[in-house]
Amino acid sequence: MTGGQSEVVLYHNPRCSKSRAALALLQSHGIRPQVIEYLKEPPSAETLADILAMLALSPRQLLRAKEAAAAGLDDPALDDAALIAGMVANPIVIERPIVVCAGRARIGRPPEAVLDVLR
Repeated sequence: MTGGQSEVVLYHNPRCSKSRAALALLQSHGIRPQVIEYLKEPPSAETLADILAMLALSPRQLLRAKEAAAAGLDDPALDDAALIAGMVANPIVIERPIVVCAGRARIGRPPEAVLDVLR
């Protein structure tokens, strides 16, 4: 986005119906987000920590624990840094989609929730 507006970033998995719905919803509102296919371009640990802070969630709350790749990440002894490292190494375990704009973030479940960051 230009003209002083904050850029909208969508952490997107094109194989996920909720992610596709969130992208379509943003586009229907005239938003052309920067789309990051996070499975191809995982966020860094620092970026993921920033997103978690914007979401006001712990890493465990953003973890898709039912994914096979999450095996071992359900260990309660793991601290936040270890969980974030596991999520960066296996980005399929990160809940999706996530929209970030102007220091705010929302998970698109339901997809309409992404519109909250635009208000």
